[in-house]
Amino acid sequence: MEIRQIKLSKMAIFCYLIIDESSRSAAIIDPAFDTGKILSYLSDRRLTLTHIINTHGHADHTAGNAAIQKATQAKLYMHRGELSHLKGLMHKTFSLFLGGQGSPLPDAFMEEGDTIMAGRIRLSVLHTPGHTRGSVSIHTEGHVFTGDTLFVGGVGRTDLPGGSHRELLSSIHNKIYTLPDHTIVWPGHDYGSAPHSTVGREKAENPYTRCSSFC
Repeated sequence: MEIRQIKLSKMAIFCYLIIDESSRSAAIIDPAFDTGKILSYLSDRRLTLTHIINTHGHADHTAGNAAIQKATQAKLYMHRGELSHLKGLMHKTFSLFLGGQGSPLPDAFMEEGDTIMAGRIRLSVLHTPGHTRGSVSIHTEGHVFTGDTLFVGGVGRTDLPGGSHRELLSSIHNKIYTLPDHTIVWPGHDYGSAPHSTVGREKAENPYTRCSSFC
């Protein structure tokens, strides 16, 4: 397995390619924009994209879905709780502002405990609400992709529709922080401290998750 972290040109977004080297297939997480750059990378590496996975439905994580899907025919996966974001006028407007377009509807819905096979790579779905109702994190052995739930030294905002600070902290403590301490945390945004972290480091050092009562 190879993980390619791609920092996009706006809003310090990270998207990720998870590559199964044996089959030359890949899944992508949160292709927001810079789709030409992403597609060129796939072409140069002769990779077949099979899955587009969104950690949540905000436009800064989904504005590239349509272009990537049109070019690759990959299947789009999202949690059912994010449909309201995709159907809203604000989503389409913000997507256009970012240089993308409104996202197509998912081909399949992800739920807690689901498994997605990207080639031979097993991706497990963790439902981690708090930033939005349908936020998910994607876990594979030794790695977790946390979207806007957990950042390096920070957490996602909870003041937007569907957000809940209590739910966010519960998701982090009861889902992400139960993974082995060596698990690498791959966040949805780069806030300058480091491009990635580990579960153990965040448990010990993240000042925003030190709340035993999920206050």
